Amino acid sequence: MNLDQENFAVEVIYALPTQQKRIQIKVAPGTTCIEAVELSGMKAYFPEIDLDSVKLGIFSRLVKHTEVLTPGQRVEIYRPLIADPKDVRRRRAEKAKDEGRINKKTGAKV
Repeated sequence: MNLDQENFAVEVIYALPTQQKRIQIKVAPGTTCIEAVELSGMKAYFPEIDLDSVKLGIFSRLVKHTEVLTPGQRVEIYRPLIADPKDVRRRRAEKAKDEGRINKKTGAKV
């Protein structure tokens, strides 16, 4: 049996605010998410990707580097957060309270 027939296509994607790169590759059964990222050569386009600590997902679901791929999946490479979402919400709520846009006791909009 020809080994190439067993290989299947997956997509690796990485996006920045101003650009994105999608690379379709063929992988063998048993290939993990991180192996697909390495095989895609995405790091050549975006050298800032740290393969040891990068977070990966499949269709918006966070996955482990060792998760095995199935045909047609899309491996998403996530960028690190630049701000803690909890801190951002807290600052936004405090600003609204200071500006009188929310009730100081209940937190409801006025």
